[in-house]
Amino acid sequence: MMQSRRDFVRTLFVATQATLVGTLLPGNLFAADAKSGGLNFLVFGDWGRNGEKDQHDVAVQMGIAAEEIGAKFVISVGDNFYENGVASVDDHQWQTSFEKVYTAPSLQVPWQVILGNHDYHGNCEAQIAYSHVSHRWNMPARYYTRTERIDAQNAVDFFYLDSTPMAKWHGTERIFSKNLAAQDIDHQLAWFKAALEASTAPWKIVVAHHPVYSGGEHGDTPYIIKRILPLLQEHKVQAYFNGHDHDLQHLQAGTVNLFCCGAGSKVRPTKTTPHSHFAQSCSGFVTVAMQAEQLAVRMIDDHGKLVYTATVPRVAV
Repeated sequence: MMQSRRDFVRTLFVATQATLVGTLLPGNLFAADAKSGGLNFLVFGDWGRNGEKDQHDVAVQMGIAAEEIGAKFVISVGDNFYENGVASVDDHQWQTSFEKVYTAPSLQVPWQVILGNHDYHGNCEAQIAYSHVSHRWNMPARYYTRTERIDAQNAVDFFYLDSTPMAKWHGTERIFSKNLAAQDIDHQLAWFKAALEASTAPWKIVVAHHPVYSGGEHGDTPYIIKRILPLLQEHKVQAYFNGHDHDLQHLQAGTVNLFCCGAGSKVRPTKTTPHSHFAQSCSGFVTVAMQAEQLAVRMIDDHGKLVYTATVPRVAV
């Protein structure tokens, strides 16, 4: 079967990325990101396990990477506290899973946080309220937007979603139905549509806990494929970051790049799918370096090894 020019370029690009991973040291890439200016940040999720070894090891490497690239903030894609969220703003897990684990000076930057399904086992409002206790924890609501500057002329709009209500009838999510009963999915969807329509930023990034497509244990999320993905495509969202599956993945749905970053502590097996560029079962996190015309994604494991890199253009080719 003959390839289209787009498919050929895409295949060549992915092969090139694999070659880069095998030949370049993370430090070299980090130095380039730091010197180039722009907007640099970290993304990870599924992490809060009272400082167990895998969580601790990822935290150490995050601190090193954040320092190298001059990270302006950290994004958490949810499942912040296992197994059952937090009970209050005074819950001991704030110390044992967060404050005393992510101690590097480079991680004392703002954390933009969303809820995951395990957070719904506990007191979600306490995680919102902790924004008034911590100088770095930022969760103003269950879903919200933020605009960040890339440079003087360019901005990126971030859309932070609360995806657990969207996945509540998908597999084991039914067990959270009591805490989800008050959540209005239609209201959130209407808010999301309006926010996308109002955005004039050249870059749009969506953050959610649940994946669109995934080769991980939980797999695809039907509601998000049906109701959210068309909006991502219609409004030319360049990237979607999620957790839920405990691995590192890069997939693609049309022009939308999908990055699974749920490897903040314990991991599970993963595999490739027809949408996959990359999938690896390892603890780790993601660094993102944004410029006006492209963003560079680096996936780093808990030993500080670069396992994958990809570049996303502002305008799809």
